[in-house]
Amino acid sequence: MEWIYNFKDPILETIGGSILIFVAVIFLTRIIGLRSFAKFTAYDFAFTVAIGSIISSTLTSSTTIVHGSIAIASLLALTFIFSYLQRLFPTLKSIISNQPLLLMDGSEILHDNLKYARIEKTQLIAKLREANVMDFNQVQAVVLESTGDISVLHKSDSELNFNTDLLEGVRRKP
Repeated sequence: MEWIYNFKDPILETIGGSILIFVAVIFLTRIIGLRSFAKFTAYDFAFTVAIGSIISSTLTSSTTIVHGSIAIASLLALTFIFSYLQRLFPTLKSIISNQPLLLMDGSEILHDNLKYARIEKTQLIAKLREANVMDFNQVQAVVLESTGDISVLHKSDSELNFNTDLLEGVRRKP
């Protein structure tokens, strides 16, 4: 039964460490801000994975709570610094961040953009179905967001007008 549970496992230390690292993450997030866990760019995604990895190694290996907390604080500080620098230097923002890409312009599927983004037409159509699009004429735009998500902007009421400001910053060509 030792493969299920080993009585030498430090259960209380793991529980205590979980509580301490949880408190540290909450405390640090309150200082830096929720933006640190937002999913805006590939950089943000990598950061979130790194934080998860640090938490895991802190709780399951010989890494101390202090060491893990300092590593998390360092990554949060880097996120804060980079978000500040991106506002100061737009070139840095364009290097770090992906720009959204238009996949459909109205009812027209932009096949070159799909090819560039390596998205199959069947995947696009699946997203349209998820958004309850019944006809291509309902579609105002489909955007591949910088996070990798696909947003479907469609009309369900013919009286609504499409605000083109919703496409601000979206590339029309790859």
